[in-house]
Amino acid sequence: MAFDPRSGLLALALLALPLAGCASRQDVMTPVALAAGTGGAGTVDMMVATTRAPASDPALMFTGERGDDLSLSNVVVSIPPDDARQKGTIQWPSPGRADPRASFLTLKAQPITESAIRPWFRRNAGDTRRVLFFVHGFNNGYADAIYRFAQVAHDLKFKAAPILFTWPSRASALDYPYDRESATYSRFGLLLGLEKAIESPDVAEITIVAHSMGAWLTAEALRDLGLKHGAVSPKIRTVVLASPDIDVDVFKRQVIEMGKTRPRFIVVTSRNDLALRLSRWIAGDVDRLGGADLRRHIPFLKTLGIEVIDATNTKTDDPSGHNAYAASDEVLRQLAEDMARRQPLRIFAPIGRVPQP
Repeated sequence: MAFDPRSGLLALALLALPLAGCASRQDVMTPVALAAGTGGAGTVDMMVATTRAPASDPALMFTGERGDDLSLSNVVVSIPPDDARQKGTIQWPSPGRADPRASFLTLKAQPITESAIRPWFRRNAGDTRRVLFFVHGFNNGYADAIYRFAQVAHDLKFKAAPILFTWPSRASALDYPYDRESATYSRFGLLLGLEKAIESPDVAEITIVAHSMGAWLTAEALRDLGLKHGAVSPKIRTVVLASPDIDVDVFKRQVIEMGKTRPRFIVVTSRNDLALRLSRWIAGDVDRLGGADLRRHIPFLKTLGIEVIDATNTKTDDPSGHNAYAASDEVLRQLAEDMARRQPLRIFAPIGRVPQP
C-alpha cells in the first residue's frame, strides 16, 4: 500500500515534538555531587564510545558533528527509585535542581584511559563476563543517547557491563539524510569496539541492543565482521533490533553475508510505527524491517532463524509508536526474558509475537 505523504508530515511533526525541550538538556552532562544511595536512587555506570566530534563546551562533551577518531568516556547516571518513576520513562532534570528522587542525574562524565578499561569492566560485568552494547537511533543528541541507555539498562536489569556506542546525530527531525550518512561513517567505530570486546579474554558474551537507524549501523558492522573474519564471533550471542530502520531486502543480504556463524536475532516490530512509515515513504515505499507486516516474510525469517516480538498493540506514551522497546513495561519484560534465555525460542512464540498465518 502506497504511503500518504500527509501521514509522513504527521509523523515528522510527531518526531519533532520531543525537540521542544532540547534547550533545557544542554547542561545535563555536567556532573552533580550526591552521596552514594541518596534518596534510594540507582546508578548505571557505563562506558561510552563515540565517533562524535568533541564539543568546545565541556558541559556538552560531544556535538552532533563527525569526529576523526573513536573517543571513550566513563559516564555514571543516577536513576530515581522505582517508587518515584514509571518504568520505561526518562525524567529529565530541571535547571538548577538536582533531586535524585525526581530525575535522572549525571554523577560522572570524563574520558577513560586504556589502563582503566579492564578494572571498569571487571567492576561492572562481575561473574557474568557479559557486555551489553547499545546503539541509539536517529534524532539523538549525546545526552539523549546517554539517558536513554541508562533507562534501558536499568529497566532491563540485564547483568552485563553497559557500553553505549553513540554516533553523530544532529538531533533534528529534519536532518534524516545527515544522520543516515553519519551512521554509515561510524561503521569503523562500532566495528573497532566490537573487535576489541571479542579479542578481550575477560569478555565471554556480547549482547547488542540497537534501535531504529542504529540497527542498520549494527547490521552493517556485523556484516563487516563476517566478511573480514569469515564469520561473526560466537561471543556475539544475541542481537536485538528494536524498530529497525532497515530495508527488508537489504537486511536479508546483510545477514547472509555475515556468514554461517552469526548471532541470534530478535526483531521488535510494530505496524503502527509512524516514524518507520515516514522512512518507508522516503525509501520509495519499500518495507522497513521494524514496521512491516512480517507475516509476509515468514519463509526468510524461518530460514535465518530470526525471532520477532510484535509490539503493534502495545500502548505507550510515545505518539510515534517508535520506542516500544524502551517505553513499554510489557516489551521490556519480554526482552529481558529473551536476552537471558540461553536457547532460542521458536521463531514465533504464541505470546506477544507475530502469529503464524
